[in-house]
Amino acid sequence: MSYAVLDYIQLTKPRIVLLVIVTAVAGLVVEGSLLHHPGQFALVLTAITMTAGSANAFNQYFERDLDATMARTRLKRPLPQHRVPERGALLFAIGVGAASVILLALVANALSAILAFATIAFYGFYYTLWLKPRTVHNIVIGGAAGAMGPVIAWAAASGTVALPPVLMFLVIFLWTPPHFWALALCVQDDYRRTKIPMLPIVKGEAETYRQIELYTIGLVGLTLAMPFLNSGGAIFGAAALALGMVFLWKAWRAKRAQTVTSAWQVFGYSIVYLFVLFVAIIVDAVWHIPLHA
Repeated sequence: MSYAVLDYIQLTKPRIVLLVIVTAVAGLVVEGSLLHHPGQFALVLTAITMTAGSANAFNQYFERDLDATMARTRLKRPLPQHRVPERGALLFAIGVGAASVILLALVANALSAILAFATIAFYGFYYTLWLKPRTVHNIVIGGAAGAMGPVIAWAAASGTVALPPVLMFLVIFLWTPPHFWALALCVQDDYRRTKIPMLPIVKGEAETYRQIELYTIGLVGLTLAMPFLNSGGAIFGAAALALGMVFLWKAWRAKRAQTVTSAWQVFGYSIVYLFVLFVAIIVDAVWHIPLHA
């Protein structure tokens, strides 16, 4: 694989896309019907991967000047490094996004294609160009785009949307603020320099740590309720409890310490938390162990 191809792949933010893939697989496995059609399963998952990649590529294209001024991104992303031409990045984002929508329309249904298009437009344009630079609630509202993986997957498999993918959506939606606010606490200088109104800049560190704790409580509460809403069994329930207690402890400790180290620990653990939680959803769906077995 050439260096140029890797640079274009980097536009998609592969580590973020990996989390989207895991959440989409969870949606497909819990819904279940495409497990008997592995080819269609793979194509739907490919389309959702491309949807996320396109949204992220649009984000990097529109934020290329901001990325060039931020220490966290200027030496890592391909556009500030001039490893990818601006026109090439835009065409790549358009092409991958169009392909994802068309693929879902062909191998799944119109609903999933519409949801994919809306996700790309919401994150790539509305969040990046309007929400992020204008409101302290940018991450809260914008998190809806990153939470769409299981919803698109369920819609692609069934042609409808039901309670389980909505609950999975809400898990990711509630997870996003503590995840990104922890990062924002660690790179405040970048956001202050670029005048992006992230919570630590607008409301201060103490309020940010408080909000991280509150959202974490809501997140863990939701995951513990899911088995009682017929959206999880014994495996998921045990994982939600164990993972959630650690997350709550880290958020509480960070609020008390209010140090960069404690914020980094919340950020790092949040990634592990979401990944393992959705792996637990997948395993739980495969094994079908009732909560009260």
